[in-house]
Amino acid sequence: MRNLKLLKSLRSSELQGPGSPQCFSVRGDTGSLLVASQFSITEFDPRTGQVLSEASLTADGFLPEDGTGSVVGLQDLAELESACLATAGGDVVLFNFNTFQLECVGSVDSGLTSMSWSPDEELVALTTGQETVIMMTKDFEPITEVGIHQDDFGEGKFITVGWGKKETQFHGSEGKQAAQRKNQEVQPAAVWDDRRPRVTWRGDGQLFAVSAVCPQTGSRKVRVWNREGVLQATSEPINGLEQALCWKPSGSLIASTQRHPNKHSVVFMEKNGLLHGDFTLPFSKDQTKVKELLWNSDSTVLTVWLEDMTAGEDGQINTYIQLWTVGNYHWYLKQSLDFGRDPQKAPVCVCWDPERPLRLHVVTRSWTSVTYDWGWTTERSPGLDGGDNANVAVIDGDKVLVTTFRQCVVPPPMCSFELQLTSPVNQVTFLCKPQRTNQLSVFTADGNVSVYSQDSEEQPGKAGFRTSSPLVLQKTLRVALLQQEPLSLRQLLWLEDELFVGVSAGLLPTSSTLLLLRPDQDATDTLSVRSEVEVDGVVVSLVHCSQSGTVALQLEDGQIKKLLCDGPEPSVEDWHDSSGCSVNFPVPCVQTALCSISGEEYLLGLTDRSHLYAGDTELASNVSSFAVCNDFLIITTHSHTCRCLHLSTLSVKALQAALASDGGQNDETLRRVERGSRIVTVVPQDTRVILQMPRGNLETVHHRALVLAQLRKWLNSLRFKEAFDCMRKLRINLNLIYDHNPKVFLENILTFITQLNSINHINLFLTELKEEDTTSSMYPHPDSSAVQTQPASGQKKVDVVCDALRSAMESMDPNKFCLSILTSHVKKTVPELEIALQKVHELRVNPPKAPGAVSAEEALKYLLFLVNVNDLYEHSLGTYDFDLVLMVAEKSQKDPKEYLPFLNMLKSLELNYQRYTIDKHLKRYRKALLHLSKCGQEHFPEALQLVKEQKLYSEALRLYAADKAQYKALSCIYAEHLVEQQQAEQAGLLLWRCGELASALQAFASSSSWRNAICVAQQMPLPPDQLALLARDLAEKLTEQRRYSDAALLLDQYAKDCEEAILALITGALWEEALRLIYMHNRQDITETNLKPALLDAVSAQTAFMEAQVATFTRHRTRLAVVREQKEKARLNMLDEDGPDCPDAELYSEASSVMTGSKYSQSNSRISSRSSKNRRKAERKKLSLKEGNPLEDRALMVALGEIITTVDKMREEVHNLLKALALFHFDRQAEKLQLTYEEALQAMEAALPEVWPEGLQTNQAPLTGPNSTANSIMASFQQQQQQKPAASQQDAEVPTPPKMRNSVKWKLAVLK
Repeated sequence: MRNLKLLKSLRSSELQGPGSPQCFSVRGDTGSLLVASQFSITEFDPRTGQVLSEASLTADGFLPEDGTGSVVGLQDLAELESACLATAGGDVVLFNFNTFQLECVGSVDSGLTSMSWSPDEELVALTTGQETVIMMTKDFEPITEVGIHQDDFGEGKFITVGWGKKETQFHGSEGKQAAQRKNQEVQPAAVWDDRRPRVTWRGDGQLFAVSAVCPQTGSRKVRVWNREGVLQATSEPINGLEQALCWKPSGSLIASTQRHPNKHSVVFMEKNGLLHGDFTLPFSKDQTKVKELLWNSDSTVLTVWLEDMTAGEDGQINTYIQLWTVGNYHWYLKQSLDFGRDPQKAPVCVCWDPERPLRLHVVTRSWTSVTYDWGWTTERSPGLDGGDNANVAVIDGDKVLVTTFRQCVVPPPMCSFELQLTSPVNQVTFLCKPQRTNQLSVFTADGNVSVYSQDSEEQPGKAGFRTSSPLVLQKTLRVALLQQEPLSLRQLLWLEDELFVGVSAGLLPTSSTLLLLRPDQDATDTLSVRSEVEVDGVVVSLVHCSQSGTVALQLEDGQIKKLLCDGPEPSVEDWHDSSGCSVNFPVPCVQTALCSISGEEYLLGLTDRSHLYAGDTELASNVSSFAVCNDFLIITTHSHTCRCLHLSTLSVKALQAALASDGGQNDETLRRVERGSRIVTVVPQDTRVILQMPRGNLETVHHRALVLAQLRKWLNSLRFKEAFDCMRKLRINLNLIYDHNPKVFLENILTFITQLNSINHINLFLTELKEEDTTSSMYPHPDSSAVQTQPASGQKKVDVVCDALRSAMESMDPNKFCLSILTSHVKKTVPELEIALQKVHELRVNPPKAPGAVSAEEALKYLLFLVNVNDLYEHSLGTYDFDLVLMVAEKSQKDPKEYLPFLNMLKSLELNYQRYTIDKHLKRYRKALLHLSKCGQEHFPEALQLVKEQKLYSEALRLYAADKAQYKALSCIYAEHLVEQQQAEQAGLLLWRCGELASALQAFASSSSWRNAICVAQQMPLPPDQLALLARDLAEKLTEQRRYSDAALLLDQYAKDCEEAILALITGALWEEALRLIYMHNRQDITETNLKPALLDAVSAQTAFMEAQVATFTRHRTRLAVVREQKEKARLNMLDEDGPDCPDAELYSEASSVMTGSKYSQSNSRISSRSSKNRRKAERKKLSLKEGNPLEDRALMVALGEIITTVDKMREEVHNLLKALALFHFDRQAEKLQLTYEEALQAMEAALPEVWPEGLQTNQAPLTGPNSTANSIMASFQQQQQQKPAASQQDAEVPTPPKMRNSVKWKLAVLK
């Protein structure tokens, strides 16, 4: 839906040469024009009008001096730095641009009728006067010469498979007479046909086509040849085929013209010569003739060069140039240039620029050259309010096709309505005044401006539906402007009701004039120039901003200017930014738009190379189209995405970063679109973006950013109905209604219910509720400060909303909102099915009499829709209401044979036992036990069985009195359970309190709870001998558990065996307590026989143990130093090899093993599902002390810490031993032990700073220092970011240094 808009035109009339131009070519490298006449060849620069080189063709005899000769072909050859021309006399001449000399490289006696070079300039095809084609290389070496007229079809001849004759085929509406109809004879070529062959090459240079008049029939035929000069195909006989011929550069079609009995068409042929489509020229049958057809270099525009068949009253003929484009298989006439009847202004040479696809060169008979630069544009209404219909106007000849996208999306070539003009349309512009942007004006080729405005009454559509009001013609204004050539007025802009701004050529070729046009006071139907502003530069775009009223213009070199119309005289000034600096585009842009970014106005520009600029700042480099609407910038990219960015919240740098990023998972600014999509328009104050695909069809997308922005506006203004409808249609999660601002929603919940006013919509909202905060997960707000937090009430979100809605609905109309109230019960985090079922039951018992109220049947049916029928059946059974159970069962798919016997059986039971049976069936065992406890003594065995099966021991004990037999029985089975669970002491307590002393004693004895066991034994009571035996058994168990003090107490007080008690204390190294018993029982003999030898043995054992610990500590400490030194060397070697900016160098620090530890993080992930035993084994393996282990330094630190902790814990034990040694005069042994232990403690304390140096934890600072660079610091920082998870895991593995208890006094002063 794009139009061709004239960006600039360059007219040069300084060149004057002898004769008239005959051939024309453009030099691709310099942009200069080559013109050949019957006398000379001239190269000139159209920008300056300066002749660069010239050579006479008559001086050397290539053409006759009387001017009767002609040039039939001219081609620029960049590789040879020459121009090749062919004369009708048969000479092929090279014109050298460096020496300005002419050289004849070949001659054909029969003369030449045309010359055509292949696109790659490797081959040239010459047609001769003998109707032959000569193929030559670029060095003019002949390849082949063949006759144009061949009897054979060619190598691509069709194959007939014999599927019936013409007489047996179906002929459609023509009937059977078509079978007998003879083929009509082909009419000869038109009288005005010059009979010269036309040669055209395909874009890849593999094929070329020749159109020539057949000598037998006198009509034209098209033949297709390959590069070797071998005929490939011959066209079918085409009646009325004319001379124009041009192969589409993309290679698909060959264009020509055909005159039908009732119309004049441009037809297309395939390479096999068959017709494939056409379009009709907007002229009557014999009004015009087509001189040439020309495709531009990218095959998007087809130029038709025509002139009238008959002269006018003044004897002159009119000449036209039309530009056609195709979209969705429809051909649009986009531009029509009328050159009038003056023969001197009529074009004699027309061609497209080989480098710039939309640049057209025209040379007139009077040697005037005009260069037109076109650009693609979409004419859309500029309104930003809801009254703008999002109009898009498409030019199609003398019609303007208008589509109002706010009301409907009509695929082209159809439209909402057409505007019929009397002359071909050149420009369309919409009124830039707010609230009236639907009005448009049309500038036509005859120099008139037609103004259209909206009709006040709506018109019914063709199919009966109502459409937007079509525009009606308000007035037609004639532009009072002298036009030297077509389209002298360009870039027309409709600023106000009676103010137009346009651009025309300036006084100099490098300047432009801005024209301010207003209706003439005397003749209101005439637009006259009221003001002129001369601009030093060629204006290529003019754009207006309806918000600020700014008019910006862009020059061909990228300069940006601002038009000031407020003063007495309009003026133009440079564009400045907020700091006062001049701002220009680095390169000229083909599409521009004004917008405001963070409060500052910018001019956005898109180049033909897909670069998007905001002033002089490049925003992106892969943009295919863009549009600005309601503070949003919408772009499509060549990576097939559509971005939508909110300009008021972003700076230019933030805009750059956003366009450079790929977007996250929930990035609302990004969405994928179809390949090649372009933006047509954006509906203002809406969510729709209209995209056009490459073929021409349209797609409407609701961009997530526009949708969410619109939803936030609606929610802020409490327009819940519009927001809900939009979210439901576009499948936006309805949780956003609450999550956007929970406080406001809860305060206005009555407004929400009133606006929705639909049970189904409220139910839909309730069923979509979930705990997730969608504003932080699915739809994060682009402005993080705008995120609302949920109320800090401690309740869950779903429960809060359900309760609030239910309360509001019950206060408004509980009968009307009955189903929604049920939904609010069911959708809570813990569904309140019982309450919901009870309300259904109430509806059945007391049916509401209000009109429209929901019946119990409907409510239950709705509940069954929300909840699984089996769950609802069981919950209804749990209410013990059999009427309700039957009501649910009847609505389910259950077979009555399944549930009726069961319900009947329940009804026959006693009430408590009935409820017990129901609860047990529903697996509500606690409730079942409660009801069963009320059923009497006869059901107690069943209760015991239930308690055992479901392990409800504590609950059962609370249901029976402590003095009951049931309580004792429950305690016994509970005790059995506790014994099985290895909790015999608790079992003994239960048995003791319920009077089962023998079982309690056994339980206490098995758990080594000797005090409780002695108490129970004395309560029974046990005889003294059995009590002593019990004490010995308990003492033996305690001795095995190294509880020597308790064992000694039992032996001394209850077993009355003091010697065994003393020996137990000596064995446990409890020296002082042993001495107490020795002297208490007067057994000093044990001192000599047992105590003193035990003291000496203890000294020897302690000394040997400490020496072994110190030796191991020293060995580990030495190995740790070696390991750390090796790692430091490895780090330094890496620095030497890779330089100081190597990001991995930090990994070899003495406090980090990240590099080698990474494989353990992988192994941890592999064993994460193993058992705890295997995990412990893996941990031990990881911290192995084996040399070469990657984590050997960590393992050594762990081992050293364990040694220090072990030795430090010996302070009290050593202190007690030293006191006993000193008492019995073992001073030498005590001093040695004290010295050994002191030396061990001092050595370990001194080693703490070495083993655990300061900053032992992984250093998180970037790698800095005198040898670091910016790159190395950045690389180190990035590496740390990547290694954060692994580093945090390894930091937890770094052992902390042990703390030594220096405050514990253990030494004896007497031993110093």
